Amino acid sequence: MMKRVSLLLLLLLCVLTFISFDIAESAYCYDTGNFTANSTYGRNRDLVLSSLASNTSENGGFYNTTVGEDPNKVYALALCRGDQSAKDCSSCIDSRVQDLITNCPNQKEAISLGDCRIHYANRSFFGIREETPSFPILYNAADLTVNMTQFDQIWESLMGGLVTTASAGTSRLKFDTGETKLTPFQTIYALMQCNPDLSQSDCDYCLSQSVLSYQRCCRGKQGGVVENPSCLFRWEIYPFYNSPPPPPSSPPPVSSSPPVSNSNNTRTAKDNRRVGTQTVIVVVVVVSTTGFMAILAITCFLLRKRWKAKQEVKGVNGNEGVDDNISAESLRFDLGTIRVATDNFSSDNKLGQGGFGVVYKGKLKDGRDIAVKRLSKISKQGEIEIKNEILLMARLQHRNLVRLLGFCLEMNERLLIYEFAPNSSLDHFIFHPVKCLLLDWNQRYKVIEGIARGIMYLYEDSQYRIIHRDLKAANILLDAEMNPKISDFGMARLFVEDQTQANSSRIVGTFGYMAPEYVRNGNFSVKSDVYSFGVLVLEIISGQKIYLSNGEEGDNLLANAWKNWMEGTALNFIDPILRDGSRSELLRCMQLGLLCVQENVARRPTMASVVLMLSSNSVSLQVPSKPAFLMHSIIELESIASQSRRRSADFTVNEATISDFDPQ
Repeated sequence: MMKRVSLLLLLLLCVLTFISFDIAESAYCYDTGNFTANSTYGRNRDLVLSSLASNTSENGGFYNTTVGEDPNKVYALALCRGDQSAKDCSSCIDSRVQDLITNCPNQKEAISLGDCRIHYANRSFFGIREETPSFPILYNAADLTVNMTQFDQIWESLMGGLVTTASAGTSRLKFDTGETKLTPFQTIYALMQCNPDLSQSDCDYCLSQSVLSYQRCCRGKQGGVVENPSCLFRWEIYPFYNSPPPPPSSPPPVSSSPPVSNSNNTRTAKDNRRVGTQTVIVVVVVVSTTGFMAILAITCFLLRKRWKAKQEVKGVNGNEGVDDNISAESLRFDLGTIRVATDNFSSDNKLGQGGFGVVYKGKLKDGRDIAVKRLSKISKQGEIEIKNEILLMARLQHRNLVRLLGFCLEMNERLLIYEFAPNSSLDHFIFHPVKCLLLDWNQRYKVIEGIARGIMYLYEDSQYRIIHRDLKAANILLDAEMNPKISDFGMARLFVEDQTQANSSRIVGTFGYMAPEYVRNGNFSVKSDVYSFGVLVLEIISGQKIYLSNGEEGDNLLANAWKNWMEGTALNFIDPILRDGSRSELLRCMQLGLLCVQENVARRPTMASVVLMLSSNSVSLQVPSKPAFLMHSIIELESIASQSRRRSADFTVNEATISDFDPQ
């Protein structure tokens, strides 16, 4: 009897071992050279490591960058597991950074693996498949108690399909999870991920070799992990990843897998001795216990899924939106409420007017100040476009984007209700002869940084990839602490995943801020907003508008900036009231502005690079070339405007925009 009890306890322990099994975390210090304390390379390494947690989480879980110049240039890559939340990603990367600093204090190259990974080096390894250093294969100590021939067929089919789908991912994410039934009580769960900058063929090879390595090492175990610098493979008989698995499919088998050995060769002596009544007892205990644990695991998984869904509805972390049906109702305001809040749209509460209509200040019964955009009867925006803007804005939650509180569509009134920015818009300060004194260089630099972070959120961190198409000083609102908030998304366009550019027959926006390729050909991309940002930066540091005149090219603000930059008289371009500020920062921002307004789209930096350049003075900037001197005469403006009108254009000349939301 005691023997049977001991056997039952042993079996139960084996079944339960999977609960505590997880990926080990390890740091590997390469033997390729060291750096000395306080050296340039050391400072560059510490700088890039300190920026990885925030940049990786803000960029969807994958980030690579360089800091410094050769021979002290540091290449760094950070990757979170594809099912991690932004918060978990940031926490994991931060932990791995501390791990590397502790274990590899002065090595020029090191890598840390686990649920997230960091790799830095004094050489470029981006996009390169690396198989060394090789890390130990981890496996679950418990043995499988199933027909191994049947198991191999099911297991290999699932793994083969995941290799194909994971390697066919995007340049931002090569990741997939999958599951398949093994028995009525057991399910196989698997996860595969490659560094996104790998090619599809390199990712396929890396994962396929990982699968083969596991088979040679640990066939017959209840799970395992194979990880190297380029890819990760893990499988278990319980759900271990956070996101729900994709819909079941019929993946192709792994054709490259060699024949595996007969299962009898891997059975333990203990398995071979199970006969008679003892075998029956073992089977009953294993099946019942495993079934119970499987039900428990599935229940926890479903409860967690349900909780996450509820959290998404609530908009947790300020980054996620709400369900379409719920959001439309929850954001709806009663017309009577808005009339009371604005004193029946009193002229005393009027904040401004443009092509879209009038904006009023209001105060709700709960004491909140609001801004109400009252679209005019002749506004181009129809009800569908307004609803699109509403649903879009409801999902954009960032400290540098104006927040939409709600809308009202009643009795021919079309109202959008936003948070109130007490300090109006940026143009009311930088172009005002007196108010400009209230924005010193430190505050203006903070505004530039905030605008950059807001734009990068639109491209990388929100649920959508959004092109604003009308960035200008009048659309940058300032809150009570002078923090910038990007507003007016009436002209925004949504890009699908991995889409880089689009073409429009309808030219919308404000001349002077619009990129040349957009004005001339209707082509726009994320680099179009980068151009507008560059104009904004040059306006902020000069205190001058990107005005249009009848003069020569030199009358254009961009031409003026370029001329002073080339002649070494950059300080003549800078607003005199800012000359007490950091000279290096002022010149750096002027150089950055010129880089953003390059004629060649490819020469303009990405917004992720812009944010890094603004946050770190050690990141080098390229030498700008001659910018696009666009529309330097009224005659040219009228010619382009005439052509644009024939293409149903909506535009303004440095004044209020005409809102036109054009969903992709």
